[in-house]
Amino acid sequence: MRKNKFMKNKITAIIGVVFLNFVLALKAQAFCPVCTIAVGAGVGFSRWLGIDDTVTGVWVGGLMVSISFWTIDWFKQKKWNYKFRSFSIFAAYYLLVVAPLYYMDIIGHPFNKFWGVDKLLLGVIIGSFGLYGAGALYQYLKKKNNGKAHFPMQKVAMPVSALIILSCIFYFLTK
Repeated sequence: MRKNKFMKNKITAIIGVVFLNFVLALKAQAFCPVCTIAVGAGVGFSRWLGIDDTVTGVWVGGLMVSISFWTIDWFKQKKWNYKFRSFSIFAAYYLLVVAPLYYMDIIGHPFNKFWGVDKLLLGVIIGSFGLYGAGALYQYLKKKNNGKAHFPMQKVAMPVSALIILSCIFYFLTK
């Protein structure tokens, strides 16, 4: 009985925090929450389905870029300015993700290479540049259109589409 009550309180607290996040949502940031959730879901599903590590890496790289920009925006809102802030945030996230994968022998296995680079690491690099490039292209297109998106949800569609296209390319290349 006590365990059920604890679980109900825990679930209620989680739902409350999620609800407050939506109610108290801030203005749009570098990459929107829907995009980041889609990237995170892509990572989980690709590993669960046994999809090649290059494809998984594409989503991991996209997730790290998205979260890095979120953190940078959060630091800006808090007015926490210091030299090399953006670089240190990116470096910290990549180190926090890649280092454990390396030490757990997930990255660096000699039989898990494509183009002479570890598959997961290659995917992370390509996915990072892909998401960053799609975000930069969105900002450029928006600027050319008087600060407005060309279609609803373009800010989400472009980065997620870039990751999907890269995933398909690597899926068929490594098959």
